[in-house]
Amino acid sequence: MGNGQARVRGIAARAGGWSARHRWAAVGIWVLFVVLATGLGSVAGRVDVKDSDQLRGETHTATKIIEDAGIEEPAGETVLVQAEGDGVKATDAGFRAAVEAVVKAVEATGEVTDVTSPYDSGTVSEDGRSALVQFDMRGDSDTAGERVRPVLDAVAGVQKEHGALRIEEIGAASMNKTFDDAFGDDFQKAELSAVPVALGILLIAFGALVAALLPVALAITAIVATMGLMGVVSHVQPMSDTANSVMLLVGLAVGVDYCLFYLRREREERAAGRDAATALRIAAATSGRAIVVSGVTVCVAMAGMLFTGISDFEAMGLASLMVVAVAMAGSVTVLPALLSLLGERVEKGRIPFVRRAMERRAARTGGESRFWRAVLRRVLAKPLVSVVVATGALLAVAAPAVGMKTQNLTLDQEFGDSLPIVQTYKRVNAAFPGGSEPAEVVVRAKDINAPEVKSALADFRARAVTSGASRGPVDIRLHDAQNVALVYVPLVGGSDLDAAGASLKKLRDEVRPATLGRVDGVRAPITGQVAGSLDFNAQLAGAVVPVFMFVVVFAFALMLLSFRSLTVAATSIVLNLLSVGAAYGILVAVFQHGWGASLVGAEGVGAIISWLPLFLFVILFGLSMDYHVFVVSRIREARLRGRSTRDAIEHGVVTTAGVVTSAAVIMVAVFAIFGTLSMQSMKQMGVGLAAAVLIDATVIRGVLLPAVMALLGERNWYFPTWLRRLPDLTHDEEPPRPPARPAARDDEGEPLRV
Repeated sequence: MGNGQARVRGIAARAGGWSARHRWAAVGIWVLFVVLATGLGSVAGRVDVKDSDQLRGETHTATKIIEDAGIEEPAGETVLVQAEGDGVKATDAGFRAAVEAVVKAVEATGEVTDVTSPYDSGTVSEDGRSALVQFDMRGDSDTAGERVRPVLDAVAGVQKEHGALRIEEIGAASMNKTFDDAFGDDFQKAELSAVPVALGILLIAFGALVAALLPVALAITAIVATMGLMGVVSHVQPMSDTANSVMLLVGLAVGVDYCLFYLRREREERAAGRDAATALRIAAATSGRAIVVSGVTVCVAMAGMLFTGISDFEAMGLASLMVVAVAMAGSVTVLPALLSLLGERVEKGRIPFVRRAMERRAARTGGESRFWRAVLRRVLAKPLVSVVVATGALLAVAAPAVGMKTQNLTLDQEFGDSLPIVQTYKRVNAAFPGGSEPAEVVVRAKDINAPEVKSALADFRARAVTSGASRGPVDIRLHDAQNVALVYVPLVGGSDLDAAGASLKKLRDEVRPATLGRVDGVRAPITGQVAGSLDFNAQLAGAVVPVFMFVVVFAFALMLLSFRSLTVAATSIVLNLLSVGAAYGILVAVFQHGWGASLVGAEGVGAIISWLPLFLFVILFGLSMDYHVFVVSRIREARLRGRSTRDAIEHGVVTTAGVVTSAAVIMVAVFAIFGTLSMQSMKQMGVGLAAAVLIDATVIRGVLLPAVMALLGERNWYFPTWLRRLPDLTHDEEPPRPPARPAARDDEGEPLRV
């Protein structure tokens, strides 16, 4: 596999060479790009995903009818009035006085409309101990949470006057305010703390302030530029706050990693005795190439989310794809220019005790990892045993994933008992099953007041209860001008999504066809939280196969063309799937079965949020390629320089162990921050990502990859003749050999192979 004379053909090598020669131009172009992207994004503004674009199916149809009709659904609020003892009933004078006081208090705020007494609407529980006062917030429902405080204060005032009863408010506006107050700062602190955490780890890894700041600075500028580009692109593909958070996570992780790979290789070559220009050229041709291959593979994986047909996923995929592409471009263009400008000054701001420890370690080990060398000696001595043990361990960890249960988490699953409003939610659902999250039937007709339509609506209301799908009351609101009726049906099952789903199915498949379905020209899609959850899961299930096939096939093709090896491409896919499977197993064990759940504050969740498995697959498949490409590139490089495959494996793993460990620690730390949030969906995402990256950087890259490659031997480089007509994307450069220097020795005086 020798290469003959050195050759530079890769885009990364050419970009790095140009940037090093035109340093100020490269830096200026990057700064101009970031400024222009930010400015364009600010001018264009961001278009957010509309409710009607979130899903396909009935949920989409219902929301579209409401939007097209121009109906603004207000934020509905409910006040629960409940007797705490068995002796008090809703018919008692004291209870009635409390209800009347609630009605007067909320009306007096001037912030509400359509206040309905439980004695008029029939919202008194079967046991007679609970009643609901219902009303709507005035104005835009999206901003109702900002105006609900006076209403909450009014209800709290009534509670103080009627201490013998429980009087609590819940609804869209009050929940939004509660969550914003409780978790808005939580999210912001998590996002802001990710940067100093990454910087702290880089300070330890490099022992110098300037060297540590470079990756963070480039990652932040890549994120800022991408935020601007998201505003422009949102006019074609609407974006969301979730996409913004995911973009920040992915951008910080890959941005720091890519710069870390490049910078460590440049420093390594300089430490080996090469001049600054040669070290930079080698870093561009080797680590730069690995960054391009990895970045393109990650972009392809992220593009898989565009096949889901779910707007939030499409927004997350596109935002992640853009930030990876920007970070990749910055790493192979402006970073070489900065390194060329800084020269030896990249070592400025040395941290004395860290630096001394690094120098002592380098003197003892020749810059290689003693820990991983010791591990590798055992792995390579018995590669078959290592493969069997490591694979068995990963399959055992992945085993719980077989029984994975996914669903949209209910309020109490998402937030546990951390907020008082969650207890209110439970009490309302216990007294009025489904009342806090009713199904919504959106009925559109040519004439909503036509006798046959009114008769069908009345029949639907009656059959919804007699069929057992609902216990009532079924509320019908007519919008005469738009010829639309909104029918609210509390579902039997309440917060039990399986039971509520069965009630919804009965409404859709039995009650609706027998009533509204008999009238020509009437459309009656059914939406609501339960319907949205079921439609989301159905659409997600339909997207799994195309997304999986797209990601796996294109990742395989890119690895095949980049390494010109059928074996390397196949093993990369298998190892990544093992890593993803292990992450699934950990998620199910902790969040579904509750094993060790108390350690992460996840008791009683009992399910995995429905969007996470596909999201994790795409993200992890992309991020896992970072380490795989970097390690295998170094192994292949050593093989091209004349080492045997076994020596090349050992050299490649031990020389990359430090940078892979540092990169993994940064990723794990950043993701783990999100695992500390109170929202279970964010906690699950953080724990899943952190666990997968940790497994990938240790068991997969440190044990399984070298063991598999050792077993395969020369077959690692198998490339059939019939494939040799494919494009060659290897772009190899054989670096010049280092000057002669005394061999490094270990503690026993044994020479260390380099």
